[in-house]
Amino acid sequence: MAKSRAALRFVVLLGIVSLCADATYEGARSITGAYLAVLGASGTVVGLTAGLGELIGYGLRLITGYLSDRTRQYWRITTLGYVINTAVVPLMALAGRWEILAGLMIAERTGKAIRTPPRDVLLSHAAIRVGKGFGFGLHEAMDQIGAVSGPLIVTVVLAVWGSYQASFAVLVIPALLGLIVLLVGQKIYPNPREFEPLTQDLHGEGLPRRFWLYLFAVSLIAAGFVDFPLIAFHLQQSGLSQPTQIPLLYALAMGVDAIAALIFGYWFDRIGIATLILAVVLSLGFAPVIFWGGTGAALVGMILWGIGMGAQESILKAVVAAMVPPERRGSAYGIFNTGYGLSWFLGSALMGILYDRSLVMLVSFSIVIQLAAIPVLWSIRANIRSV
Repeated sequence: MAKSRAALRFVVLLGIVSLCADATYEGARSITGAYLAVLGASGTVVGLTAGLGELIGYGLRLITGYLSDRTRQYWRITTLGYVINTAVVPLMALAGRWEILAGLMIAERTGKAIRTPPRDVLLSHAAIRVGKGFGFGLHEAMDQIGAVSGPLIVTVVLAVWGSYQASFAVLVIPALLGLIVLLVGQKIYPNPREFEPLTQDLHGEGLPRRFWLYLFAVSLIAAGFVDFPLIAFHLQQSGLSQPTQIPLLYALAMGVDAIAALIFGYWFDRIGIATLILAVVLSLGFAPVIFWGGTGAALVGMILWGIGMGAQESILKAVVAAMVPPERRGSAYGIFNTGYGLSWFLGSALMGILYDRSLVMLVSFSIVIQLAAIPVLWSIRANIRSV
C-alpha cells in the first residue's frame, strides 16, 4: 500500500509538470493557426506546418526513446525536452512573419519529442502500480487542466490587449513553474523504477507482433484526426468564430479531453481495447460537424474532438506499457510515437491540401480512414485485454 500511495503521488507530480507545460504550449497552439492566417499563410501552409511539426517531433522520439533505454538517463533527457518545449513559446511573441512562427512551432514540437519517451517510461512504472489505464488517464486529465488554462489565459490577454504578441509572452509564467516542479520531482523520486512490481512476465527478444498490429491501427486513427491548427484556420477564414472565441473552443475541447481521459482510462482497466473502439466511434462525427456546420455545430464538433483526444491520450500509452517490459519500453514508446507521428503528418498534410480544394473530400477522408482502424483493433482485442 505504501508503494501504491507513493506511486500515485508520483503520477500527480508528473501531472503538475505536464499541467504547466500544457498551459504553455497548448495556450500557444490555440492561436498559432489563426495567427498564421493573420501573417498571410495559406491553408496548405497551416496543414504542412502542423504536420511537419508532428513528423519531426514524433520521428525524433525514435532516437530519444532508444537513447533513454541505452543510457538510462530518463530524468536528464526528460528535463532537456521540457526546457526546449516550453522555452520557445514566449519567443513566438517576436515572430513577425509566418515563416518564423512556423519554425518556432516546429521547435516546440521538437522539445516535446525529446522529453516524451523517457517521461512516459518514468510514468509507466508508477502507472503499472496504480492501474495502467487509470495512471495514464489521471496524468492526461491533469495535463488537460493545463491545456484548458493556457487557452483561457490567452483568451483574456487577447480580449484585453488585442495582441497576439502579449498572449505568447504571458505564457512564460507556467513554463517556469513547470520546470521548477520537475527539478523538485527528480530530487524526491530519483528512481521511479522501484514502483513497478516484479511480477510482470514479459519476455522474448524484440517487440511482440501484437505491438505492430496495434501500431498500424493507431496510425490509421492518427492519419484521420484533424489537427487543431487547421480547425482554427477554418474557423478564422470562414468567419464562424471571432479571434477570442477560437481559444475558448480549444479550451472546451481540452476540458472534455480531461474528463474523457479519466473515464476511458478507468474503462480500459476493465474491458480492454473495446474502450478505444468505442472512443473512435463516438468521435468520428467531429469532422463533418465542424467543417460543414455553423457556429453551434463547431461547439458540438469540438466536444467530439475532445472525446477522441482524451481517449487516445489515456489508452494508447497504457497499452504499450502493458505489452513491453521496462528495459525496452523507451524504445517501444519511441517507435510507437514515430509511427503515430508519421501518420499524423501525412494525414495533416493531405487534409491541409484537401481543405483548399474540397471540404467534402477532407471530411470523407477523415471518417473513412479512422473507420478502417476498427477491424484491426477488434482482431487483436483479446491479446491486448489479457496483457
